Amino acid sequence: MAYRVVLVEDDPMVLSINRRYMEKDSRFEVCAAFRDGRSALEYLENNEADLLLLDIYMPVFTGLDLLKALRMRGIGIQVIMITAANDSDSLGIAMSLGIMDYLMKPFEYMRLKKALDMFVYQAVVRKRLEKGPKMHQQDIDKVFLDSPVGETVQKGIQEKTLEMIRAYVAQIGDRPLSSEEVAEQNGLSVVTARKYMNYLAENHEVVSTVDYKTGGRPCILYRKNSD
Repeated sequence: MAYRVVLVEDDPMVLSINRRYMEKDSRFEVCAAFRDGRSALEYLENNEADLLLLDIYMPVFTGLDLLKALRMRGIGIQVIMITAANDSDSLGIAMSLGIMDYLMKPFEYMRLKKALDMFVYQAVVRKRLEKGPKMHQQDIDKVFLDSPVGETVQKGIQEKTLEMIRAYVAQIGDRPLSSEEVAEQNGLSVVTARKYMNYLAENHEVVSTVDYKTGGRPCILYRKNSD
């Protein structure tokens, strides 16, 4: 199941770009888009969503007004600000209201993708922490620090990248995956993606098969291990 995303942006061209960027990433699904903060607030009061991409400069009801209203209502949706506001006051207020990232316009897709990767990583870790009431500092560090404690699982395998790929595999479900798809969707080289998928196969988290029906060179496909 994809993460549900709400877009709030009063510029129709920027809104279209943001939607197109999100549609490139199969981990996410745009469930609603608004050009004003009040309409977005009404929607979020009555519908669940996982991530909000939010502009600041909007007439009457700004992005910061919306963010304050959400927090006052106890709506803890994760927020990535995407805005032309480059003043420290706006950034400070947004940070105090618990945003997870702040992107200034114009921005490149790969910068947004880094924010999305971190959202997925933290979502996976938070879900793991829900399994029990007791936590250790290492568990907490994995939520708040950009580089997780225990950076290397084994030589050449980075914990952060591994968790990102695990999250992607979990989102896909039972559909078979190629290294090429994993690479494209996670901003990795095919060689790197294949290395991590083989690591998951060695640890029985995925099952690998060879597809001979490609009409050319056989392709290795990976499927989540449901055993």
